[in-house]
Amino acid sequence: MLATETSAVACSMPEALFAPSSWKQIVEPVEPFLQGVADRLAEQIHAFDSEIGLYAEYALTSQGKQLRPALVALSGAATGQINDDHTKVAVIVEMVHLATLVHDDVVDEAQLRRARPTLAANWGNEISVLVGDCLFAHALKLAASFPTPDICRAVAAATNTVCSGEILQTQRRRDFQFCRREYFKALEMKTGELFALSCELGGLLSGATTIQQTALRKYGLALGTAYQIYDDCLDLFGSESATGKSLGTDLAKGKLTLPILLVLELAPAPERTKLENLLREWRPHCLDQMLALLDQHGALGRSRDFIHEYLFKARQSLTPLPDSENRFGLSALTEYLAQQTDALGDGA
Repeated sequence: MLATETSAVACSMPEALFAPSSWKQIVEPVEPFLQGVADRLAEQIHAFDSEIGLYAEYALTSQGKQLRPALVALSGAATGQINDDHTKVAVIVEMVHLATLVHDDVVDEAQLRRARPTLAANWGNEISVLVGDCLFAHALKLAASFPTPDICRAVAAATNTVCSGEILQTQRRRDFQFCRREYFKALEMKTGELFALSCELGGLLSGATTIQQTALRKYGLALGTAYQIYDDCLDLFGSESATGKSLGTDLAKGKLTLPILLVLELAPAPERTKLENLLREWRPHCLDQMLALLDQHGALGRSRDFIHEYLFKARQSLTPLPDSENRFGLSALTEYLAQQTDALGDGA
């Protein structure tokens, strides 16, 4: 049994007021599940050829908060009982996610990921791309082991959507006609989709109704989009010592993220031209000028507002689910990200 007993106090609290003090507090009810996912992921290393086992181990042991497996567990427990199929699905989704990170670090030329050198920094781009491909393929192989093709189809479709979202955003680098609507679409595809898949499959495997599965999918899309906006802001307003990963990669690659788009919309022509010139010929020493422009137009504050809008949408999507500690856990995730959002820029 994954869920701990729900306290009378927690159940009586409105969901919007259930503000967790830490990530650990949110996932405590599903910690045994997350440990099982970590153990099962480690077992997958033996499925790879011994010659590439070292690379697979490096990629598969670079897990962070296990956010997507947590979504599988919380969604499943919020709509029914958790079983071994949930663990398998969580492993599959996490493996797809880790594969995307390996490829992202190649594309972004990132040196750090989760406070250690990226796989590309250690072994080069060619090896990293191929390792990422192997992870994608193995995830689909696991998905195909389910008795019906539904899970495999869903995972394959989501993987396609994630990669397509990355392509769309990459195509529009330094394209100053790129608009906010297109940006949100790309984020929903490249990040929101795996969040949505985690929630939807968690509910499906627990026997959730069609209405509940749809609600979980909407929740995941909104939460994932909010999370990616937050991550994009972190790239500008965070610090490598606090995040444990390379920052400023979006600027170096000419990606137009929300704070930049907001200034391009608001700034008068001379400042817009200045911003465009900075992005066309980006140099790290230009960061202070960039941050000054962003601050002048309140880009961080306005970006926070958009994150909070998506988080509100995510919370509202949970209405069809039965009241339970795990539903409160899903709501608490939005509150936790809201807290992290409000702290953006502090001490950066």
